[in-house]
Formats: sequence, structure tokens, C-alpha cells
Amino acid sequence: MVWYTIYMALRKQAFAVNEYYHLYNRGTEKRIIFLDNQDYQRFLFLIYICNTEKSITLRDIGNGEFFERGEIIVDIGAYCLMPNHFHILVREKIENGISTYMRKLLTGYSMYFNKKYKRTGKLYEGVFKSIHADKDTYLKYLYSYIHLNPAKLIDKNWKENINRNTAKLLKYVFSYPYSSLREYKNKEFKIINPSQFPAYFKKSMDHKKELFEWLKIDNT
Repeated sequence: MVWYTIYMALRKQAFAVNEYYHLYNRGTEKRIIFLDNQDYQRFLFLIYICNTEKSITLRDIGNGEFFERGEIIVDIGAYCLMPNHFHILVREKIENGISTYMRKLLTGYSMYFNKKYKRTGKLYEGVFKSIHADKDTYLKYLYSYIHLNPAKLIDKNWKENINRNTAKLLKYVFSYPYSSLREYKNKEFKIINPSQFPAYFKKSMDHKKELFEWLKIDNT
């Protein structure tokens, strides 16, 4: 309870039910927080399993195969994990849903990471950041922004690179295993709940067309 009180005091933004928010954070001192596939998979597991009104003890639920989440506390529209940071697009479903969810998620992963790598101290760069997606144009933009993040892994300056290989970048982001784009492409929704978000892209090809258009934008 003391931690929660301090946390709420540090937050600069209150969350409102039925509103959309872009949540993100990175490792302290920009450190890598996902060192191998197991780390990515653990965070993805936590993104799913922590989305519940129930109190959970991670050591007691194993791989979560027999754990019934019941009612979820946030709706997730998009996510992407990068080596030293993450992005999650959510809708506040119940009062304090986002705060409760992120507390479970970030605490659970920090405990896992510190135990695995035999370290102590904070893992993240302060309290997670949030931006209210209060305009439809910004909310739609976030789908592309979040899903295009992996492009930086093969061309960190792709936005400024007038000779960028658009086809290669598009192929890479669609094959990237740690973003919700795979769920949209395969229409196998586990972590995300797109029914609670505007239906900008009804077909897989709609996602590809939208990302292709963003990749073609010349920002030089």
C-alpha cells in the first residue's frame, strides 16, 4: 500500500475509464531489458497473465496453463517489445485498471529479471510513461508507430534514409515475433482485444498497406 501511494503521487496523469493510452518505458540508463528469447517470452506471458482482477502469485501459477483470468482490467490494442523498451496501447476498462495492471506487469518482470541475472536495484527508468490518445487521428497513428518500431533494428535511421529498402523493412516488421502485428496478421487474438478499439484495419492487407504508406513517407 505504501508503494502504491508513492506511485500514485509520482504519476502526472490520471486515467479515465473508456479512454485510450499509449504506455511505454525503458530500462534504466537505457540498459537492455530483454537479453534473450526467454526474456521476451516471459514479458509476453506477463502481459497476458497480469490482465486480471484476481490477485496472482506467479510462482504458484507456473506457465498459466490452468489459470483462469476471469474479467480483464484493461483492453490491449497493440504492443511491441524492443531490446531496451516496450510500448503498449490500452483502453482503461475499470477504474484504476491501468495502474493495477502495470504494477503487476512491471513488478513481475523486474523480479524475474533480477533473479535470473542475479542483480538488484531498479530495472526501469522511473515510473512508466503514458500519453492520452484523445484524438482519433493520434490513436490510428499509434498503431503504425508501435508496429514500425522494429524497423529501427535493421535501419536505425530509416526515417531519414532516403535510400531505405521499404520492402525489406515491411517484411521485417511483419515477421518480428514480439509485437501484436502477428496477432493481427494471423487473426489469433490472445493478448490483444481489438473489438474494443476502432476498426481501422479490417483485413490483414489493410495493416500492410497502412505500414507501407508510413514507410514511404519522406522525412528528409
